Amino acid sequence: MDFDINTVRSAVTVLSFVLFIGIVAWAWSGKRKQDFEEAARLPFQQD
Repeated sequence: MDFDINTVRSAVTVLSFVLFIGIVAWAWSGKRKQDFEEAARLPFQQD
């Protein structure tokens, strides 16, 4: 089977988009909210 470079480029683009959507879904999930709020308060904590 012979692959055209444009087919490979298209596959990489689609896989990258799916990965991006997965990361966005992970970041905006309700399970992560408390972790992100805790991380946001880190600069204001005293040593």
